[in-house]
Amino acid sequence: MTSGPYLPVVVLLLAAIAFTVSPLVLAWLWAKKFSPHKPGPSKNAIYECGLESAGDAWVQFKPGYYLYAIVFLIFDVEAVFLLPFAVAFTGLTAAESIAMLVFLLLLVEGLVWAYQKKVLVWT
Repeated sequence: MTSGPYLPVVVLLLAAIAFTVSPLVLAWLWAKKFSPHKPGPSKNAIYECGLESAGDAWVQFKPGYYLYAIVFLIFDVEAVFLLPFAVAFTGLTAAESIAMLVFLLLLVEGLVWAYQKKVLVWT
């Protein structure tokens, strides 16, 4: 009996499922065995910095901060994609150079958009 062409795919799929489910099962078993079942003084104790919490934990941020974060992520990812381009710059074909030029033009467009929306102004 020969194995089918999809046997490696099925084996890897089962391994992936086992790899993702096993930590969840182990954590559940650990919690059942060692975690306290009811809240008590030790479970409600301060655990991080030792300070009592005061006030509401919900803090509202200005929406502008999210724009700063998005712009940072865009140009941080740009650096990751530009590094291989810079390393292999002399060995690129014309099509690869045009593709990178399109990528750079899209990033410049994002920078112009951020400038027009005054995202880059800190006041």
